[in-house]
Amino acid sequence: MSAFLHSILLMCGAFATGIVGALTGLGGGVILVPMLVLLFDVNMRYAAGASLIAVIATSSGAAAALLSEGYTNLRIGMFLQLTSIAGGIAGALLAGFVPVPALFTVFGAVLLYSSLMTVRRKEESEQGRPSDRLATRLKLESSYPVLGGWRSYKVVRTSPGALLMSVAGFISGLLGIGAGAVNVLVMDQVMRLPYKVSTSTSNFMIGITAAASAGVYLDQGFIDPVITMPVMLGVLGGAAVGARLLMIVRAKPVRLLFSVIVFLTALEMIYKGVSQWR
Repeated sequence: MSAFLHSILLMCGAFATGIVGALTGLGGGVILVPMLVLLFDVNMRYAAGASLIAVIATSSGAAAALLSEGYTNLRIGMFLQLTSIAGGIAGALLAGFVPVPALFTVFGAVLLYSSLMTVRRKEESEQGRPSDRLATRLKLESSYPVLGGWRSYKVVRTSPGALLMSVAGFISGLLGIGAGAVNVLVMDQVMRLPYKVSTSTSNFMIGITAAASAGVYLDQGFIDPVITMPVMLGVLGGAAVGARLLMIVRAKPVRLLFSVIVFLTALEMIYKGVSQWR
């Protein structure tokens, strides 16, 4: 296979993952890394490095469009990012002292349960719920565009959401996994934000987290321009398309897509955890 054709195929695959990443708020890394490793025979570390750059591209391509349209809640994103980053630093520092297989298994089980609950949740039944005191004080309430106008939403369980986000950041730093799935789950399941707001706010948050990690990979030489450039271009284009699709598609099919991806990720994490105990 020629280098040119290889780059074109990389770009096409990355384009598809960019669409999925923008729609679900996962950033695309969950799909991109297995694709690079299994289909293109890329070394795992170089695939992870390219994935981090792709997540930044997804965040840039999707967040800009979703922010201008009014879906992204910047206040919530920045508030949760503080606790997530703090947890991520703590997890990275303690990476050598915690039994990782057990965390893989437990975290996979939590994701497995959450993916099933995501499909069952109905937003319409929660419209009259008031915001909690912390959300009101921080002015986290907002509105998002719907067909025919704008719909306001409340924010509940802000403190538990921030605490869980710090735990998610800790696990992310400890295991070296992306936090996009947890971002969406915390905002959707705990804080009860509308799903499209959760997804778009997660798209905004993951770019900041990935940028910090990408510097480490760059310093260690695990970002190969031959792989990263076509991947970044493909993901950037896909993320822009995915952001536009998120504005027009209904929340239910996006929830279903998110749940399927998180379900498969959970099974993979449980398998890794169990296999490492042997």
